[in-house]
Amino acid sequence: MPIDVIMPQMGESIFEGTITKWLKKPGDRVERDEPLFEISTDKVDAEIPSPQSGVLKEIKVGEGQTVPIQTVVAVIDAAGAAGAAAPAAAKATSPAAPAPAAPKAVAPPPPAKAATPAPAAALPVPAPAPIRPAREKVRSSPLVRRLAKEHNIDLTNVPGTGAGGRISKKDILSVVEQGGARPGGAPRVPSATGSIVHGVLENAVPREKIYFGRYEVQPMSVMRQRIAEHMVISKRVSPHVYSVDEVDMTRIAALREKTKSEFESRYGTKLTFMPFFVRACVEGLRAFPTANASVDGTNIVLHKEINMGFAVALDWGLIVPVIKGAEEKNFLGLQRAINDLAERARTKKLKPEEVQEGTFAITNPGVFGGLMGLPVINQPNVAILGLGAIQKRPVVIDDAIAIRSMVYVTMSYDHRVVDGAVSHQFLAKLKDMLENWNESIL
Repeated sequence: MPIDVIMPQMGESIFEGTITKWLKKPGDRVERDEPLFEISTDKVDAEIPSPQSGVLKEIKVGEGQTVPIQTVVAVIDAAGAAGAAAPAAAKATSPAAPAPAAPKAVAPPPPAKAATPAPAAALPVPAPAPIRPAREKVRSSPLVRRLAKEHNIDLTNVPGTGAGGRISKKDILSVVEQGGARPGGAPRVPSATGSIVHGVLENAVPREKIYFGRYEVQPMSVMRQRIAEHMVISKRVSPHVYSVDEVDMTRIAALREKTKSEFESRYGTKLTFMPFFVRACVEGLRAFPTANASVDGTNIVLHKEINMGFAVALDWGLIVPVIKGAEEKNFLGLQRAINDLAERARTKKLKPEEVQEGTFAITNPGVFGGLMGLPVINQPNVAILGLGAIQKRPVVIDDAIAIRSMVYVTMSYDHRVVDGAVSHQFLAKLKDMLENWNESIL
């Protein structure tokens, strides 16, 4: 009996997914709940298990293709007839879905020396957006509606290319680049300095300035494209300002070194530096709540919960899982949550809701030896804390030179909401708690 495998909905605000890798090929035996394929969405990358045991009979959607949720992507023969899968192997090379498979990257030949850059007028001009009837319901995701508010765009004037005419993130980003949807107005021609293509900023640099000598072209992964979109939007939306301070971590470094073995044996989880910074940030945000906020047009949304995001570096990109209600967790609860979310991020087991609704974020380039960094704000937050490497350095204490474990902390903040005074007061609060740590961790 044939069983359809569908593109799952990985969250209420997610309406499409991209198949990044098939873990089985037509003719392979697959067990129920065994990983069958990998997908990438706006929120997470995930492995999708097989809904049924049997033989993979047919693959309908190839790697690199993006399709709406509930689309049939494959067929499993639950009877396990291997013979029925044989003819399907040939079909897998030409997917039935109308969208073309992602082309292989081929390095374009460098242009002749005499070639001149194409004039800006040669850039394609998209057709004017059709205007919906006033009473027609606009179908879009919360992300799309937020972007529309931030850029003062009327969604009734935006054409939707998603399932059932739904306005996708790609649609709204295209309109943002065109200067916004205006009733009866023609879109703006993209400037020669750059344009957004599939949400990624591409500089219109003459091709001979990019392709020369020996080179290799690698297409961006779906996650890399999403990161690029997110970073470009953040830099365009938020006026970034930065504050830097230095914290003496000697007391905490000694405490961790002394207790990490007992902590792991007692609780079954590793002791890291991250929960110390999370606890200090929680106290800082309680004291200065404007750093735990979002912007909605001319309104500041002050969040009552502290949902702490923390960046996890992956081999294929970066993701920010969120500890919900961090202000309600004790030290052990924070450490367990950090280790659990980080591990599931690396094994593609996160749920979409576990990377949503963050109110503040921490990124830790110091784990790779970075002295300090100036991170980009993780929208829709208004601030993010960057942690440098904890290193022993000579410092002056009471007119004497001492060797201390020091770390640089940087706060990137949205100057629409957070002022320099608040940022430095927040860092002072953070510094005081870390340098005078007195909370029990066992």
